[in-house]
Amino acid sequence: MGLLDNALGAIGGLSGMQAGGSNALLEATMKLINDPKIGGLAGLMKLFQQGGLGEIAKSWVSTGQNLPISPSQVQQVFGADRLGQLGAQLGVSPDQASGQLADFLPKLVDSLSPKGVLPDSSTLVDQGLSLLKGKLFG
Repeated sequence: MGLLDNALGAIGGLSGMQAGGSNALLEATMKLINDPKIGGLAGLMKLFQQGGLGEIAKSWVSTGQNLPISPSQVQQVFGADRLGQLGAQLGVSPDQASGQLADFLPKLVDSLSPKGVLPDSSTLVDQGLSLLKGKLFG
């Protein structure tokens, strides 16, 4: 259950968010990462690389300090359509969604890449999401 514990730890590390909101943010972010058009964590890293922000994303996977990302950089990588969908899932504007994702994504990716290594496939993330749903809603 290390993946689940790490993901829940990332939620706990977010200041100023209500528990229900952070659960919704975690679920929506995991859906975003697992979108077939993104392709899991490896695809997310590629997306950031293509957006010119590969070094920032690499810092989240490494064992060193996570580099911050701004809401405008999140918008640059994910685009208005994806952020609009994320905002709709969270009940916030796309700008608010990009701000929340900018705060949350570095912590989440860091927690899902223990010891500075990405999981071998997105199935590990799928398993973590299933475990999380069972723990939160079961």
